Amino acid sequence: MQTVLEQMLDNYKAISLEEKKNAFKEVVQEVALCGLSRAGFFKKVAFYGGTALRIFYGLDRFSEDLDFSLIESDRTFELSRYFSGLKSELSSLGLRFSIEEKVKSKESAIKSAFLKGNTKEHILSVYGIKNADINPTETIKIKFEIDTNPPPFANFEYKYRLLPTPYKVKLYDMPSLFAGKIHAVLCRAWKNRIKGRDLYDYVFYLSKQVPVNLKHLRARLEGSSAIEKEAVFTGENLIDMLKERFKTIDFEQAKQDVLPFISDQGKLSLWSSEFFIDITAALKYI
Repeated sequence: MQTVLEQMLDNYKAISLEEKKNAFKEVVQEVALCGLSRAGFFKKVAFYGGTALRIFYGLDRFSEDLDFSLIESDRTFELSRYFSGLKSELSSLGLRFSIEEKVKSKESAIKSAFLKGNTKEHILSVYGIKNADINPTETIKIKFEIDTNPPPFANFEYKYRLLPTPYKVKLYDMPSLFAGKIHAVLCRAWKNRIKGRDLYDYVFYLSKQVPVNLKHLRARLEGSSAIEKEAVFTGENLIDMLKERFKTIDFEQAKQDVLPFISDQGKLSLWSSEFFIDITAALKYI
């Protein structure tokens, strides 16, 4: 009989070592979500970001981090109170991970923690491999971030998963998730490392004909000082902002960022400013 971990990993049909690492990391993310859910985390918190889109809405690329947002602002929220439940869930499946909160030198509404485990130990164990060319000091690291002062007007829904044991998660709905992604496309400080994953996800939302939650996006843009509170902001304004942004992007760099997270590289062949400007004409908003 398969173990729970074997059941979860079997869904990926991973062949290469890199595919096995990505699959295992995502399984750890799901076990972590289950542990947080059973500890009551989602009574106050919603899941959002690329990993939420991947696990619950079918995004066809791997994602690295777990991003959360409080439902209501609370700067006194203690992330560490959920660590014991999280570690208990992981250890019940034989996963040896540590978790610690990041102490920040400056006050911030974003609280962070890191879940860490030895890559070689776990890959050899869960896949039954006798040996693998993995640095013995290599670490599987999953970052948690939670926004304790979230922008308003997001909408939420519950989703359910059956493994490692049945649990439910509160998430941003897709139009609100799309608002967060468009905010990242417009405002993320990419510097010399353009995050092509933002662009890949943008195409995914458009392919699913997801409308953007315009009110929530406006709140995010105001929080980043991308627009003034008194400014007119319509769907047409948003489309113009996106088109201007796409004119400035180095799409060859963007492709290099997303390649390690996808299996079908052909999906990037059309990437250019002309491509993104053209598909943006189909953007819907509510």
